[in-house]
Amino acid sequence: MSVFETPGRLASWAGVCPGANESAGRIKSAHILPGNKYLKAALGIAAMSAARTNDTYLAAKYQRTAARRGRPKALVALEHNILNAVWHMLANGECYTDPGADHYTRINPIKAKNNAINKLISLGYDVTITPATAA
Repeated sequence: MSVFETPGRLASWAGVCPGANESAGRIKSAHILPGNKYLKAALGIAAMSAARTNDTYLAAKYQRTAARRGRPKALVALEHNILNAVWHMLANGECYTDPGADHYTRINPIKAKNNAINKLISLGYDVTITPATAA
C-alpha cells in the first residue's frame, strides 16, 4: 500500500471519493469519477451485500446515509467506507473489527434519546423521562 499514502488517495484512484465542487456558494455536479472499473464493480457488489446484512456497522451506515441522500449515493458512500477499511487493514496489518449496529447510539446517547423523544412527540404522545435506577 506504499503507492497510496492515505486512504483518500486510494479512494480517489478507485473513483469512489466524494466530490467537493463548489464555486461562489453554488454546488456544481458531484458525480463520482471514472476509476478502476474492476475495483468499482467488486466494491459495488460488496456494498450491496453489506447494506443488506443485519446488525452491522455498514448496514447502519447505509440506512443513515440513504435516509438523507438517497440509495445510490449511500451505496457509493458505503463503497468508500469499505475501501477505507481495506486500506487500513493492508497498510497496518490489522483485522477488521465491526463497531456494531449501535455504534452511533453509543457515541452520542443524548442525541439518540432526544431523537426518540422528538419522534414520539411528532406522533402525538406526551413524553416524560425519568432516569432508570442502577440495580
